[in-house]
Amino acid sequence: MKKTSITRKIFLYLTLSFLAVIFLFPLVWMVMSSMKDDFQIFRDMTSVKAFLPPLPNEVDGGYLQNYILAFERVNLLKYIMNSLIYTIGIIIFGLIVNSMAGYALARFNFPFRNFWLAVIIATLIIPPESIFLPLYVLVFNLGWVNTYTGLIVPFIANAFAIFLFRQFFLDFPKEIEEAAKIDGCSQLGIFVRIIVPLTKPVFATVAIVLFINHWNDFLWPLVVANDDSMRTIQIGLQFFMNQQPVQWGQVMAALTVATLPMLIIFIFLQRYYVQGLAHTGSKN
Repeated sequence: MKKTSITRKIFLYLTLSFLAVIFLFPLVWMVMSSMKDDFQIFRDMTSVKAFLPPLPNEVDGGYLQNYILAFERVNLLKYIMNSLIYTIGIIIFGLIVNSMAGYALARFNFPFRNFWLAVIIATLIIPPESIFLPLYVLVFNLGWVNTYTGLIVPFIANAFAIFLFRQFFLDFPKEIEEAAKIDGCSQLGIFVRIIVPLTKPVFATVAIVLFINHWNDFLWPLVVANDDSMRTIQIGLQFFMNQQPVQWGQVMAALTVATLPMLIIFIFLQRYYVQGLAHTGSKN
């Protein structure tokens, strides 16, 4: 039995390692290509050299030359700052609104609670693109076009985030809340002082999901932020790739810079992310 268990674990780890390497190939290729010129990128495309950095004598101007030229060619720093403001704004307000909504659905008994939960979950099947036109008309009438408000406010409430919070709070011990009530703590005080500090995994999970979803947003920022000063990184990359002549080494450098924030936030919050996913869905 022990040998069988060890064999299964070895097979599982080898399989997962193999899959991890496969998924990392595009990322490694992108980073390595960001250090090369166009000739080197296409020359190495069909060999293992595509996943290796260029030799020092093949680099003209240093390994970061493409990064420097990319920032000089377009205002990448401004695009990155716009994306950070956009995504972080949605995360901050989204965590507040969605956590409170999830807590209310998990703890409070109010009329038609299950009905409203079903309505919230049902909105997940609605394609976001199908509501962009009426949403844009609303944002336009409010005067929010080319503003951070127009980018952030429509996406603060998130059905998936509300569901995750609700499932996680269902698993939270009620005895702790009841003890706080006996000590005279208000409902808001219980949520802020007890629930939030003790449920970091689900907050980290929702933060990662919201960051990845909205950092990669393209259509909504394209519609609402049509001024160059308001473009997000994804829109900026599209305009950058359309500039002639296309310098693929610089494009890879810009793509690498755009990918870094997602990698950083996932690396720092991955432990909470796994815990949050493990605890959600344990109760109905």
